[in-house]
Amino acid sequence: MATVLIVDDEKNYPLILSAVLEDEGFKTLISHSAYEAIEILKDNDTDLVLTDMKMPGMDGIELLERIKANNADQQVIMMTAHGTVDKAVEAMQKGAFNYILKPFENTRLILYINKALAMHRVVTENKRLRDAVETTYSFNNIIGKSKEMKNVFDLISKVAPTNATVLIEGESGTGKELVAKSIHFNSQRSDNPFVAVNCNAFAETILESELFGHEKGAFTGAVSLKKGRFEIADSGTLFFDEIGELSQGLQVKLLRVLQERTFERVGGTKPVSTDIRVIAATNKKLKEEVEKGNFREDLYYRLNVMRITLPVLKNRKEDIPLLVNHFIKKFENELKSEIPIKGMDKEMERILLAYSWPGNVRELENVIERAMIMCPSELIRSYDLPNDFKNNIYDEFDLQGIPNNAKLYDTLAAIEKKMLKRALKLTNNVQSNAANLLGIGKSGFNKKLNKYKLH
Repeated sequence: MATVLIVDDEKNYPLILSAVLEDEGFKTLISHSAYEAIEILKDNDTDLVLTDMKMPGMDGIELLERIKANNADQQVIMMTAHGTVDKAVEAMQKGAFNYILKPFENTRLILYINKALAMHRVVTENKRLRDAVETTYSFNNIIGKSKEMKNVFDLISKVAPTNATVLIEGESGTGKELVAKSIHFNSQRSDNPFVAVNCNAFAETILESELFGHEKGAFTGAVSLKKGRFEIADSGTLFFDEIGELSQGLQVKLLRVLQERTFERVGGTKPVSTDIRVIAATNKKLKEEVEKGNFREDLYYRLNVMRITLPVLKNRKEDIPLLVNHFIKKFENELKSEIPIKGMDKEMERILLAYSWPGNVRELENVIERAMIMCPSELIRSYDLPNDFKNNIYDEFDLQGIPNNAKLYDTLAAIEKKMLKRALKLTNNVQSNAANLLGIGKSGFNKKLNKYKLH
């Protein structure tokens, strides 16, 4: 139900308007002066202000200015007599949504109010989405408290306000695009486009058209002019994902854009100017690719103005509990579980901390989502884990490290002893928990401790 504040110094007129609007399903608030209206606005959420133009003390124009100074998104409709039309036009120039001449038909007033409320909803929703995007990609909300991630935060905070080109290196699944978006949404270009292109997703000829656009008739199927990513991202940020996959030919063309800030569309000859910030990401070490001759050295130094290297998850395991809680909150609304999931039990946490996470944060996110689907209780437990993930845990055992002449009995004994010691370490030497972690009984666990003299 939308709330309308009616402001008019006449004693009965606001009461009449209130009755009309409430019959139409609106909630109303009444004020007999602009000063009183300001106080009401401080204490109430309103969707629209309907105010008279001519009032003693503070008039409608000054009230409008005060309202807009406090809340630029507040919608205001002015009510005015014929003799103050010029003032109404002035009010429109100062941000009023519309004005209506007294006396007016109720149907016309309702029409104006509905239009203003529709605009209010659009503005409010856009602001909500904008706030959501900024919250999502604010570097303060990238999950992590480890030393490695604090270093990443520090680099983002320093480079974001600048226009410097950034190279983000890291394995797949470490969050390179999230960092790129965080840089963009904390920069002076945040109100302009963030455009991403995956260099590994297109054939060379198609990627060239995607980046630079093409003129009508440039090739078969080019039936009209098409703007490329460089034009679409103008005044914003262009993110090159997997830049190490860019062909030698396109590397030359990208270098020219970075140097000249101009390019030609495919099939065109007229230079097109572009004002973009470039952020590039790769799961390769570009310096090594330069040494191998796969990547141009001059382009590498153009991109490597500021480099951010993202740590793999196995090197920042203290962040895993934070990440798990983040993913639980993320998926709880999507999955709509009958029993809200609040976290994970200690055994589950120990398993996650012991795993090496070759797929990094993306793999952890996938595992948590699938475990939540299977979870019947408030806490995710080890038996909720996907079977293929459980298999991966055991597949990590490296047979290559066992000598070729090793005897089976001795090898199995060494493995058993190592697993006993690891289980005790993971459970802070609580033997019952260690036994549960290994899936054996307490008495059997004690026998093995005695066998290897591990008490």
